Amino acid sequence: MIQLSKLPTEQRNPNTADIDRVSTRELVRRINDEDKKVALAVERELDSIAKAVDAVYTALKGGGRLIYCGCGTSGRLGVLDAAECPPTFSVSPGMVMGVMAGGESAMFRAAEGAEDNAEAGREDMKAIELSAADIVVGIAASGRTPYVLGAMAYARELGAVTVALTCNKRSEMNAAADISIGVEPGPEVITGSTRMKCGTAEKMVLNMLSTGAMIKLGKVYGNLMVDVMPTNEKLVRRAISIVSTAAGVDEEKAREALEICGFSVKPAIVMLVKGVDAAAAGKLLEDNGGVIAAALGEA
Repeated sequence: MIQLSKLPTEQRNPNTADIDRVSTRELVRRINDEDKKVALAVERELDSIAKAVDAVYTALKGGGRLIYCGCGTSGRLGVLDAAECPPTFSVSPGMVMGVMAGGESAMFRAAEGAEDNAEAGREDMKAIELSAADIVVGIAASGRTPYVLGAMAYARELGAVTVALTCNKRSEMNAAADISIGVEPGPEVITGSTRMKCGTAEKMVLNMLSTGAMIKLGKVYGNLMVDVMPTNEKLVRRAISIVSTAAGVDEEKAREALEICGFSVKPAIVMLVKGVDAAAAGKLLEDNGGVIAAALGEA
């Protein structure tokens, strides 16, 4: 049987022991006070997070995939981060994937029992044809979820790099992973409700992993989202604004350049800054790995 009392994610929080008897204003203040601790807990793991970002970058640069694997809240956060990568960075849907216990239906309806099946974790990794070129990030607040452990064990057998993202540094997952990230934000506001502080911590780290790797892949120029996929009116406006800002031109010239470049932001910027045509801008980007700063001679 699981010794819940020994898990840091299951400890009782003395600061909220009477939260059921306070005013609504006091209730939300205490939740907010606890949430303030999350960023500081993440900060203590920055060295490990940086190692993971470098490992994700290396895998993606080499043609591999970033695979998030989790259950419940942790799994949903992985799916969410993966789903946001294509529109934000114009990557293929398969480059970053979220796999969760219970399958797609578990995204919308809890399937808590699925997390206890280690073999299902292995089978789900086989189903996506996991390879040694990929990197697997196992996500679980407690760090002891059988489904994720099974998936990570299969990844190690193949030679894929594994990362553990937990809220329990001394967990089985952290001990087994190539890179261990153990963010411990302290007891939850509601004992054991890891969708709260632990979920916030996991989301913050996932933001760093995907965004950090994409920055290193050249999908950001300065702090501008230069590989945005303009698939709706808002994103078209954003693309125009990005080109205008990066190239130092008005929005009319930015739109003209985007239209010439098929609404691809990066060649539009290079074309305007370097004063070359679209073909030459594309060649400069190709010769510099798609990195705008390098294409412009700034790197």
